[in-house]
Amino acid sequence: MFADIRSWAHRHPRGFDAAMAGALCAIALLSTSMDQPPLIVRWPPPAAALVAVLACAALLARRSHPRLTVITTTACTAVLGAMGPAYGYEFGSTFTGPVMAALASLAWHSDSRTAARYTAASALALLAASALWQPGGPQLRPEQVGLAAFVLVAPAVADSLRNRRDYVTAVEARAEMAMRTREEEARRRVGAERMRIARELHDVVAHHITLAHAQAATADYLLASRPDTAQQVMHDLTATLNSALGELRSTVGLLRERDEPHGPSQEPAPGLARLPDLIASFDRVGLTVTLTQDGAAQPLSPGVDLTAYRIVQEALTNVSKHALTTTAAVRLHYADDLLTLTVTDNGPPLQARGAAGYGLIGMRERAHAVGGHLHARPRDDTGFEVRAELPAPAYSPAGRPRAHDKDAP
Repeated sequence: MFADIRSWAHRHPRGFDAAMAGALCAIALLSTSMDQPPLIVRWPPPAAALVAVLACAALLARRSHPRLTVITTTACTAVLGAMGPAYGYEFGSTFTGPVMAALASLAWHSDSRTAARYTAASALALLAASALWQPGGPQLRPEQVGLAAFVLVAPAVADSLRNRRDYVTAVEARAEMAMRTREEEARRRVGAERMRIARELHDVVAHHITLAHAQAATADYLLASRPDTAQQVMHDLTATLNSALGELRSTVGLLRERDEPHGPSQEPAPGLARLPDLIASFDRVGLTVTLTQDGAAQPLSPGVDLTAYRIVQEALTNVSKHALTTTAAVRLHYADDLLTLTVTDNGPPLQARGAAGYGLIGMRERAHAVGGHLHARPRDDTGFEVRAELPAPAYSPAGRPRAHDKDAP
């Protein structure tokens, strides 16, 4: 039943306020017509009835003007208490209903400090009104103190309910924020994984399709005049396509769930150890690549190793597609905790080489993903340069950083 009343009050707030004001007004009017022992002995005095109606009518504004409502109801109730000796009724707790309702509304709609100040002022005003105007002169009786204390009950309950409401609201807000954060994090991770797979597919497809296209064109050119050479080129084309299918199978395997019976391929990811094979594949299509190394090679983390290999692969693919040259150079420089790899060519100066595709974008994303940097620009004299600086801390094959010599015992 209480739940039904609360639901009705939420749907009809004005009607609830009017019903509450009417009930409290009826109780106050009835109290002005009674005497001790509780017995109706008179009609409500007109002056007292007018003040009681005014006090209860002020409750209609308790939602929009809670402070003014407290002041009005307190003043009217204090006047009712002062009029009691003159009209023969005793000022009691039945007159304080409007004040208690107003204080409870103020505590619900404002902060605790404001509610405490208004509650203390109202209690003191009612205590003074009941004590000053007595037939035998001002006097303070225990029941009058109890009456003032009784007024404190309603705002205390309302303040407790408001604190609980605020706590529940804060918990719900935190839960909603946590849910939204989890969803955003999930979307971010899905986006990052999609970008990673897209880069892998781009690098694999661009590299092998470029080689296959060059080999197919060469075989077609030599087929009529030099069939033996064309046959060898076709054999290389078959090897290139098989390699492309193998890498595509490994990359597409990333999309499989790990608990499927045919999960992702267990073939290790490519790294700098496969640079000779990569350079040989370009040599078969007429691009001679020179590989130089400065400093002692050191094991790299899998992420950095794959990133370095893919950057070299994509840079050489761009040379083969755009540079109009037959030579390129790859330089690896190991220094402290940094690997610098440079891919250069001496082709015509193309200012926007690769700008229309995703090659340079993918290389930069790969370098940034492992904490490195990539610079791609035309060289001062001729050709193009791709330079990547990748972090290369000492790394053990077991996956644990190795202690530097200077830190070893």
